[in-house]
Amino acid sequence: MTLHRDLLIDGKDTPAVSGRTAEDLNPYTGEVFATVAAAGAEDVARAVAAADDAFPAWAELSPFERRAIFLTAADLLESRAERAVEIMTQETGGTALWARFNAGQAAHILREAAAAITAPRGEVLSAQEAGALGLAVREPAGVVAAFAPWNAPVILGVRSVAAPLAAGNTVVLKPSEDAPFACGLFVADVLRDAGLPDGVLNVVTNARADAAEVAEALIADPRVRIVSFTGSTGVGRTVGSLAARHLKPAVLELGGKNAIIVLDDADVDHAVNAATFGAFMNSGQICMSGDRILVHESLAEEFSAKFSARVAALPCGDPAAPATVVGPLIGADAARRVAALVKDAVDKGATVLTGGGEPDGAVHPATVLTGVTPDMDIHHAEAFGPVCVVDTFADDDRAVTLANATEHGLSCGIITENGTHGLKVARRIRTGIVHINDQSVADEPQAPFGGIKHSGYGRFGGRWGIEAFSDTRWITLATQHAPYPF
Repeated sequence: MTLHRDLLIDGKDTPAVSGRTAEDLNPYTGEVFATVAAAGAEDVARAVAAADDAFPAWAELSPFERRAIFLTAADLLESRAERAVEIMTQETGGTALWARFNAGQAAHILREAAAAITAPRGEVLSAQEAGALGLAVREPAGVVAAFAPWNAPVILGVRSVAAPLAAGNTVVLKPSEDAPFACGLFVADVLRDAGLPDGVLNVVTNARADAAEVAEALIADPRVRIVSFTGSTGVGRTVGSLAARHLKPAVLELGGKNAIIVLDDADVDHAVNAATFGAFMNSGQICMSGDRILVHESLAEEFSAKFSARVAALPCGDPAAPATVVGPLIGADAARRVAALVKDAVDKGATVLTGGGEPDGAVHPATVLTGVTPDMDIHHAEAFGPVCVVDTFADDDRAVTLANATEHGLSCGIITENGTHGLKVARRIRTGIVHINDQSVADEPQAPFGGIKHSGYGRFGGRWGIEAFSDTRWITLATQHAPYPF
């Protein structure tokens, strides 16, 4: 039976004013998984109004009461892990392994946000006037417009709202058209059931054709004070431009062209396992996925042989099958885009070590290329699919040059058995995140997460997330009457 959900506005399931709906498809079967209300600008205005009305009471609510809601939500989310598996398998083609990881990590994010609620940060300032006390305090900004993507939907849906809500803001969440349940309505249901007051979190779903109109209406609304967007660099540019036009700060976590560097002192077997996970977890549809595996030339032959064999053995296909590692991409168009990148590279002289060929619907085989040159599209484009490139280097200088030769700057993994060596290389890598003796995919809720260059700006996680979604105010208290000059 096909599911249906309306918008969530002021704690109530609410149809779109137009009465229109949009289909939510299963990427593996192509069948309709659900329908959702298709919002327009008038629905956005209703959602923002509800968030704006709810803001004063939420901001003033006891931090201990707010913390209790977040902790309850974390427990509820963990208890609904199998429901997350059902939704993600049907809606995004995610495997059970990936969905359970999403539920667990999202619960950690909620608990970290709960801890932040009762740990306000500020400063006591020196004052120029005698007897005065100066304070720098962090306070919520108001309504936050949050945009959540489909690829790690429960994690990123929760991350999109956790820090803004913990900081005392209210939120209007626009989930991806490809995962309105997993990164929107499912997340909101958990928080609503945990006791989140009406209007504090509102969810606006939409038809794909209306995405630009809905996004612009949300960002432009004068009651919205901060914008949060996680997604592609291309769309992020548009969102960032709109926010700037309306003089609103934005936190943008965008794409990556991440490298996993295998130094000459690496354990090859560990490097193979790490690179396989980093490149092919969730079929390579992670912003931190290792598109490029850079291997010291002394290890290249052994690594390439073992890596190709490991990748070739990855179970591929139906996401509902327990053993599947490489499931479908988010749709057949995505699989054709990845196939076109591979074909372009092969036509221009690249070698396929394993994989390649035509996709089967939304499923593209796990693929490893070598001999990729700058004239090939995949050299520059974020693959965002189950394909990676192996390249070699002769020394650390060349490894650093290759790793930094991209407009992106999100994450990097450096495989080495020598921590000092790894740290020296890490300090030269131009990314927001580097993991030494590990691959490029990692996310912890207490750590500052975000990129540089075309991978965006601002940080999620820990106190950095709270700071991103709050304002610093200067408050003074004069303890004696000042002698004014007139």
